[in-house]
Amino acid sequence: MDAFSTIGVRELRADLARALNRAAAGESTVITRGGRPVAQIGPLAAGDSPLDVLIAAGAVIPPRRAGTWRALEPVPVWAGVRIDQALRELRG
Repeated sequence: MDAFSTIGVRELRADLARALNRAAAGESTVITRGGRPVAQIGPLAAGDSPLDVLIAAGAVIPPRRAGTWRALEPVPVWAGVRIDQALRELRG
């Protein structure tokens, strides 16, 4: 079971680095405002990438393409060319 502590918002502002170090060490910290719990800082679940956590929470939409990303070739654009004209030329 994770260790647990409580900290007020003012104390958190003064010493955020210590709270983050506790989270890295596996300890969860509940943040209080006016004596009431409002948030929690804690360690990330082992094995879950930050992107997987955000997808599971519904905060981001998973990518449509599953393959590896590869950069496109750079497109030369001359100074003084409006971006809408350059895009129109590129798109055909």
